[in-house]
Amino acid sequence: MACLSRHHHHHRSWLTSPDDMLQRCPLSAHHHRLRDDDAEPIYLPSLSSAYRIFPVYAMGAPDPIWKAVRDEAKLEAEKEPILSSFLYASILAHDCLEQALAFVVANRLQNPTLLATQLMDIFCLVILHDKAIQRSIRLDVQALKDRDPACLSYCSALWYTKGYHALQVHRVAHALWHQGRKVLALALQSRVSEVFGVDIHPAAKIGEGILLDHGTGVVIGETAIVGNRVSLMHGVTLGGTGKEIGDRHPKVGEGALIEASATILGNIKIGEGAMIAAGSLVLKDVPPHCRNTS
Repeated sequence: MACLSRHHHHHRSWLTSPDDMLQRCPLSAHHHRLRDDDAEPIYLPSLSSAYRIFPVYAMGAPDPIWKAVRDEAKLEAEKEPILSSFLYASILAHDCLEQALAFVVANRLQNPTLLATQLMDIFCLVILHDKAIQRSIRLDVQALKDRDPACLSYCSALWYTKGYHALQVHRVAHALWHQGRKVLALALQSRVSEVFGVDIHPAAKIGEGILLDHGTGVVIGETAIVGNRVSLMHGVTLGGTGKEIGDRHPKVGEGALIEASATILGNIKIGEGAMIAAGSLVLKDVPPHCRNTS
């Protein structure tokens, strides 16, 4: 196991004053919810560290992410006229990123008994009343744009990236779970598993700025916690050993990288900034800023 520099991830700074950041984007209920039951709050960063790392996007106008998405869609419509109807329906007909995302994901998840219109109503009702989710959908798409070389644009992430889609539906399901609407939350989990091949329990706690690359085969258990800026490659399992009850799933520290087909089992800690090698089976704690190669 090799230990890495604390600064092996490089991040840009958008604001110079932490105080300014806190005034413009205060800690949300979503962050509190992630931290309420945690014995080890290290897995989610402090208020000041979170906003030194993340860009702060205004929830009102102007929204730079949404502007970029619309500009890209208009350009693509000029380049590929055959897609103009699709581009209009999925992006240009909507007033904000939240509505566009709800439309795209609802149409991917619909089936004969769960209609796209019903799903879109559910997604919009939750997302448009939860500022934490509104911020998370932007931080997650920014993580794709910054950390996935295959991501050509914000639009391509919004349209085609099933890892991103699965993660945003999980955020909605997580909110519904905490509202006591557990059957609906589990229905969304099941549908995401069927369509995207990603199985995240609605109770799992997942931070912001997450890269769920490809997404295929990712499984995250009920009591798992995933910190901010974590990258999960395809085939990753955050599961239990089958010998435990209660709090039985891994806790992944902020900035960790878990490579393809890694299996992490039990109520163990993956430290901040750690790297888990592809194909690893991890049954013990991994210290911060170390690389596990087993």
